[in-house]
Amino acid sequence: MALPLSTWPWKNFGVFKYVLYGPLVARVLYTGNNSTTTTNLWCLHILIICALRGLVHQLWFSFSNMLFLTRKRRIIKQGVDFKQIDIEWDWDDFIMLQALLASIAFLSFPSLWGLPLWNLKGFVYAVVLHMGVSEPLYYCMHRFFHTDHFFKHYHSLHHSSSVPQSFTAGSATPLEHLMLFVVMGIPVLGANLMGSGSVALIYGYVLVFDFLRCMGHSNVEVLPYALFQAFPFLRFLIYTPTYHSLHHTEKDTNFCLFMPLYDALGNTLNKKTWELHKHISSVGDNRVPDFVFLAHVVDVISSMHAPYVIRSIASLPYTANLLLLPLWPCACLVMLVMWAYSKPFLHSFYNLRGFLFQTWAVPRYGFQYFLPFARKGINKQIEMAILRADKMGVKVLSLAALNKNESLNGGGTLFIEKHPDLRVRVVHGNTLTAAVILNELPKDVKEVFLTGSTSKLGRAIALYLCRKKIRVLMLTLSTERLQKIQKEAPLECQQYLVQVTKYQAAQNCKTWIVGKWITPREQGWAPPGTHFHQFVVPPIFRIRKDCTYGNLAAMTFPQDVQGLGNCEYTLERGVVHACHAGGVVHFLEGYTHHEVGAIDVDRIDVVWEAALKHGLRPA
Repeated sequence: MALPLSTWPWKNFGVFKYVLYGPLVARVLYTGNNSTTTTNLWCLHILIICALRGLVHQLWFSFSNMLFLTRKRRIIKQGVDFKQIDIEWDWDDFIMLQALLASIAFLSFPSLWGLPLWNLKGFVYAVVLHMGVSEPLYYCMHRFFHTDHFFKHYHSLHHSSSVPQSFTAGSATPLEHLMLFVVMGIPVLGANLMGSGSVALIYGYVLVFDFLRCMGHSNVEVLPYALFQAFPFLRFLIYTPTYHSLHHTEKDTNFCLFMPLYDALGNTLNKKTWELHKHISSVGDNRVPDFVFLAHVVDVISSMHAPYVIRSIASLPYTANLLLLPLWPCACLVMLVMWAYSKPFLHSFYNLRGFLFQTWAVPRYGFQYFLPFARKGINKQIEMAILRADKMGVKVLSLAALNKNESLNGGGTLFIEKHPDLRVRVVHGNTLTAAVILNELPKDVKEVFLTGSTSKLGRAIALYLCRKKIRVLMLTLSTERLQKIQKEAPLECQQYLVQVTKYQAAQNCKTWIVGKWITPREQGWAPPGTHFHQFVVPPIFRIRKDCTYGNLAAMTFPQDVQGLGNCEYTLERGVVHACHAGGVVHFLEGYTHHEVGAIDVDRIDVVWEAALKHGLRPA
């Protein structure tokens, strides 16, 4: 049985916990219709402060996880995994708790209702009370929570997060946040009792308090070491993210709230603090990723599925979430900025068998790939990413779906021909994509219907299947392209490649492999019981209730992957598109060739076996 105040009372409420804000919202609405009850405007202030506190945490999280800005200043190098995200899922419970306590406090002290907007003396009193009372009080309480009994039952939750994040600051038990509320309340209440309170003081103190807490938990060093060299006394007045990260990793040092002075007085100052801060601030993390997956955004809404935007949403498979619609204008504005300042950027990383793998993204949206006048600019961005990876010393760079479009750059061939001396291996990963699709097919299949049959993947799938004596109905209007593919097949297998020009030809075939987007009407020609395998981006609509639909070709990473904390588009946790996995296998196997252009059909089984050997499994 859990000890008192070790779990949140609304733990099982889910999203319905936000109903607890209902009385405050109702009071605000009541106040809005009754001008005589102006004292109750504090309910509105409390709600605004809650929203701003959440925004502070979110902005710090977004900043610290924009690897294109912060990669070299990260303190703990590993990524945030799904386990930590789930632990910190309800990180904002403390805001709700303190909002309820604040509303009780304001109702209990009517003198707080008529506070002036501004009073400079109040800020001075609050600073003095914070430095002289709140800081030592927090220091003592924090050390108390590190005693065996209280750490086990109350404080271990906070330390269960291996990589500090701004949301980690809010991930703690109710007892801890009650104590924190007292620490925060002393300067504000004290200034008010001295007759110097103000609305600005309450807003300012609470938000600065949260800002500094989030900074300490950001895992990104933002304070330059030169500042402490120029003003040595500052190192005892303000902590750094490096300072606080040592508390999370070693637990028995650096207990202060914001002022290391009290650790120095209590002899709990970590001796490595300033040297580590100097190293991270001046040298930083110069590690180079071994593997890079060059992704792209599909549309404006899905761009908000990036891991540095809203972490909880990014940690789940992408869906058209209504909560994102109000943010659409912001995302659209960012899109325009990206067009103006286009540069490939990093947005996540993970660790597989000790190697650092990263995801980069080209600042282009899905619809742009189909605009003829945009192709040159898109290829320029991809080329820039390849050359940047080559200069850094990246070993393998894998291209996402539209970044290797045949009509765009010949499946990556354009870049290899233009830069024949590249050290980085450029990989489209389609060999493994073809292998995944082929291994999904029933073992007893005799006939398949293939759309997109003359594309890179379509050609490889058709040639592979005809070698297995499986009849392939290839939908294409180009007899010339079909005949070209037929000539690549062994003479005795060419008869299994059959050209069809209409969907009606597949009305008796229950195995469809979709490589070109098909409309609901075209799906209607499939007989009941058909299974739609697909390698088309975006996936086709799931219209038919009497048929089944496969996902895009994908593979599941082994369990020992570290730092994986976001879902790749619509895929489940720990699952990546086969082209992504194909690049991983290319690196793990140490292949020295570029995998661009046409797929080598003879390598399909080789790459498939290599993927299974390294623990990847079909999703």
